[in-house]
Amino acid sequence: MTVGTPPLLVIDDVVTEYRTATRVVRALDGASLTAGRGETVGIVGESGSGKSTLGLLTGRLLPSGTRCPRGRVLVDGESVLDLPPDRLARLRRERLAFVPQDPIGALDPTLRIGRQLRLALRDTPADLAALLEQVRIRDPEHVLRLYPHQISGGMAQRVAVAMAMARKPALLIADEPTAALDSQVREEVLRLLFTLAAENGTTVLWLSHDLGGVARWCARIAVMYGGRVVEDGTTAEVLSAPQHPYTGALLAADPARAKGGTRLLTIGGTPPVLSDDPQGCVFAPRCDSAGEDCPAVRPAPRTVAGRTVLCHHPGGTPETVPARKESAR
Repeated sequence: MTVGTPPLLVIDDVVTEYRTATRVVRALDGASLTAGRGETVGIVGESGSGKSTLGLLTGRLLPSGTRCPRGRVLVDGESVLDLPPDRLARLRRERLAFVPQDPIGALDPTLRIGRQLRLALRDTPADLAALLEQVRIRDPEHVLRLYPHQISGGMAQRVAVAMAMARKPALLIADEPTAALDSQVREEVLRLLFTLAAENGTTVLWLSHDLGGVARWCARIAVMYGGRVVEDGTTAEVLSAPQHPYTGALLAADPARAKGGTRLLTIGGTPPVLSDDPQGCVFAPRCDSAGEDCPAVRPAPRTVAGRTVLCHHPGGTPETVPARKESAR
């Protein structure tokens, strides 16, 4: 993000709550994040950390009944949480795009691919076959006539990328878009997505468990835990020298980083219960370097080694986090 240029996306101290039959679940608990124009940001963290909720929140696409009692979300200066329906629809149509984890499920099974592309573009003139060629789909005229169940998962994800990028959106949210694909197709789809984003100047939020992929494709990384962004900085700096103990533990538990013959570290303890309301650091019960202040006092964001960290005692490494060793497979 260029100095002096306002960020395209601002998520500031947001709290979101889901109400179940028996309790209130706080999926985001003071989450904050910014992204500049054309920036690529990888959002990582274990399941339940709040990644998907953060992505849905950006477009105000959270399930009915979700509350946001605190915080704000700005996209290109517009307050997403306060927009009336017509302006919200226009924002989604003109400046936002989403690439889902399950493209087959996201496509309408009753409509041909060409019809769905045309509906997605609405009044924007476009050569539909050329759009499919752009995402390396062979024989696009034939594919346009097919229904979703007649194409593979990899081809469906390419169609989803084409639909998302056709309007050259300002902001793209990709929620585990390649999770169900094999490694070769996964790499091809990611290359397409990030190449098109760079050509269009699109900001990308990639929600992912793939630390290696984030290292390759994202300039920045935001690490989430318990509904909070606990570390946020350049990808190279965060992955080479993590400052939050959870980031260090996450890297140590990454199977892709395990060397042959070594044992894989796992994070001890249990993830936070989202219906609880922790007063202090949400990672304190699992952190070996926690002090007396950690479970009692909520850490404020601080700048450490060029990145933002939510930690009273930054500089934790995998060795300072309680972990049990398991044989790497």
